[in-house]
Amino acid sequence: MKHCRATEEPVWVRRALLAVGLGFLLFFLALPLLAVFTEALARGWPAYVEALKEAETRSAILLTVVIALAVLPFNILFGVAAAWAIAKFDFRGKSLLLTLIDLPFAVSPVVAGLVFILLFGAQGTFGPWLSAHDIKIIFAVPGMIVATLFITFPFIARELIPLMQSQGKEEEEAALSLGASGWQMFWRVTLPNIKWGLLYGVILANARAMGEFGAVSVVSGHIRGETNTLPLHVEILYNEYNQIGAFAAASVLALLALVTLAAKTLVEWRMHKETAMLTADLAPEPGEG
Repeated sequence: MKHCRATEEPVWVRRALLAVGLGFLLFFLALPLLAVFTEALARGWPAYVEALKEAETRSAILLTVVIALAVLPFNILFGVAAAWAIAKFDFRGKSLLLTLIDLPFAVSPVVAGLVFILLFGAQGTFGPWLSAHDIKIIFAVPGMIVATLFITFPFIARELIPLMQSQGKEEEEAALSLGASGWQMFWRVTLPNIKWGLLYGVILANARAMGEFGAVSVVSGHIRGETNTLPLHVEILYNEYNQIGAFAAASVLALLALVTLAAKTLVEWRMHKETAMLTADLAPEPGEG
């Protein structure tokens, strides 16, 4: 009796699946991107450039970049520390820590923003103390940074945890047995082993930080030229029927998404290449027993 493999479907089945996948990508990815750039350039290149030169648009772009850069060091620090602790050590509460890392994926960003208002708003838990010391978090840039940090902190940790678990801890133990200090072990053993996974997580976290809308919208206050990031600015322009300005700003986000996708693809290629080279080095030579 002939046994068929799971991947030996008829040709028409494979073509149908390929057509469905390509059709999905065309409808939900290619066409929206094409529509954004078509609308942004509907009145020509000079009008597009002029829309991007507006003071509020430039301020929104700058604030988006500033927030992304501000949360990145904290994301890296937390991601590496959490992944190292979970992958290299056994301790009580490990499952709880993993659950808490996944919390931003389960909680709506809008709900997260409301929680920060309850904590740091004028009538919140810490509101009176903050007001007494003239510290403004909600409806200001610090609150937007905190909200973005909450939304993005799982990405690096979730990328590094399975990678570091698969690598084990034999190399670190060998380095320590040879007299290496903790920092020497990290910089010369751990970091080189996780560099591409870390970069991959940074790219994903940075993309989410630049595109975050829900939590930032709640805590920003929508102050023009001060607390509007690029996604919030797109909404305001569109609601004001400024089509060219809205789609011009949206095209910047689309370009950032395409750059992120290209960087992500490059990092994946490098990771696969290094894995293949490592596998080839570990494979026995022909004729070896």
